[in-house]
Amino acid sequence: ASASALLAVEVAGQAVAMSGRAADTLACVFASAYGDLAITDYLCATLARTPDELSPTRFHHSVHNAPAGYWTIATDCRAPSSAICAGHATAGAGLLEAATLACAGQQPVLLVCSDIAGHGPLGEVVACHHDFGGGLVLSPIPGPGSRARLALTLARTSCTPSSPPIDCTSGMSDNPSAALLPLLESLLDATGHVTLAAARGLALHARVEPMA
Repeated sequence: ASASALLAVEVAGQAVAMSGRAADTLACVFASAYGDLAITDYLCATLARTPDELSPTRFHHSVHNAPAGYWTIATDCRAPSSAICAGHATAGAGLLEAATLACAGQQPVLLVCSDIAGHGPLGEVVACHHDFGGGLVLSPIPGPGSRARLALTLARTSCTPSSPPIDCTSGMSDNPSAALLPLLESLLDATGHVTLAAARGLALHARVEPMA
């Protein structure tokens, strides 16, 4: 598996373990702004220089839903899965997708947001210099590992996303998936209000409250 898939699967495993739920029963949403930057950079360089030497295996790993595929195979999960990409709004779009699936299906949903550092010329273009992955399980019905209640509202307006915790700020602002950090901090404290971009001109407001 590629570095991006390994990061996403590790995050998924930790999130599911903390939730106390069974991995093989969870629908899942894997969100990534860039996918596997290292492999994409390799593909671009190889196609430009020696296209006949392109590796089919590495091409397979470049598919955006590869982490979801590895996760569902590893856990023998047959629940629905999806892969989300929305640029710098990826974390918010992933959260919105997972919450919508959870409410519509009245089922818990695993959300994973992850991006790895860029490599080569492509890395210089996207300017993502650090790996980051974060995950959580959303459920319309509280479970044994539930930490807080989450209320989401959408607003058709441009927004200034919430800033990550001060001790995590260094180097993380260039990773789109790190936009999930303020929400994870609020969930840890079981209180707070966080704003994420869900798309251009669409703000996602998340209110975190303690469990009753």
